[in-house]
Amino acid sequence: MLLENKKSLSSKLNTLDILQYVIYGSLILYVGRDVFVPLSFALLISFVLYPVCIWLEKRGIGRMTAILLCIGMLLLVVIAIVGLLAKQFFDFLQEWPNLETKLNFAVQQLSQWLIDSYEISPEQQAHWIAQATDQTFSNAFTFLKQTISFSAFSFVMLILIPVYVVLILFYRNLWVSVLFRIFPRQENIKELLFLTIQAYYNFIKGMGLVYLAVGVLNSVGLLALGVPHAILFGCIASVLTFIPYIGIMVGSLLPIAMAWITYDSIWYPIGIIMIFTFVQYLEANLIFPLAVSNRLKVNTMVVLLAIFIGGIVWGVAGMILFVPFVGIVKLIADTDPKLETLSIALGTVSEKK
Repeated sequence: MLLENKKSLSSKLNTLDILQYVIYGSLILYVGRDVFVPLSFALLISFVLYPVCIWLEKRGIGRMTAILLCIGMLLLVVIAIVGLLAKQFFDFLQEWPNLETKLNFAVQQLSQWLIDSYEISPEQQAHWIAQATDQTFSNAFTFLKQTISFSAFSFVMLILIPVYVVLILFYRNLWVSVLFRIFPRQENIKELLFLTIQAYYNFIKGMGLVYLAVGVLNSVGLLALGVPHAILFGCIASVLTFIPYIGIMVGSLLPIAMAWITYDSIWYPIGIIMIFTFVQYLEANLIFPLAVSNRLKVNTMVVLLAIFIGGIVWGVAGMILFVPFVGIVKLIADTDPKLETLSIALGTVSEKK
């Protein structure tokens, strides 16, 4: 009886310890997000570039040269993608006068309908518009300040992340030695590092496949409807899919407005909504589980929770970074018998029977 009580007390203490670690760890991550976010992105990029660096170094290229070549190639790819989207965006801006005319006409029709149906005078409507405008300007000013602050932080991140990537890759042997000193009893550190790099690589490859598949499906659907700038709108909606369900709705607003301007018919916006809804269904139930969840060997519900919690702790960056973090936790849990329950909870049904 006494032995059972001791075991019960020990189990409660372990549970409390884990709860304390979770709470303190979450606070540290939240308070130190300005430090951890760029470092996490750099670690993610380092794990992706590591196999390429090794491949280049085996062919006689120096370590620093190989690292700079990898970062240069990555920057060229990013610049090419941003350039394509920027060109499409500037082409879209040329359509703004038509959109403005259309919106003014719609506002006039709405005003006349309010007068005819509810006898709301133009003066009352003007008063409501003035109140709404004041509130909008106040919100816009707050949003502008937040945007400027975020842009400044993003600019600093753009400088820090490549520097961190270079330092992580160049001193990688030193970091491995440090890990061996921190965890001297863990004999499988190298295996865990290899699996972690593989998990990050699989995550990036999986997300790339998701964005590519969703972007192609969106663009093909918009092209079939004859919507101008279909590639731009398809790519924007594809990138926004990292926000579950809401992102695809936000991404559909621009093509709906463009279809409304171009064809002056309600059926084209309805067609866009149907296309994006179908693509969202495929992304949530087929593309994402196959491309990301199965590669990380983490079930879809845990991935969605990781995106939600990451958004609370680190914002948009957390939505991106917390998914591979969960994959790493799953790898560690798989190698430790004491964490078998956690491994089962994070894994897929097919792994444990």
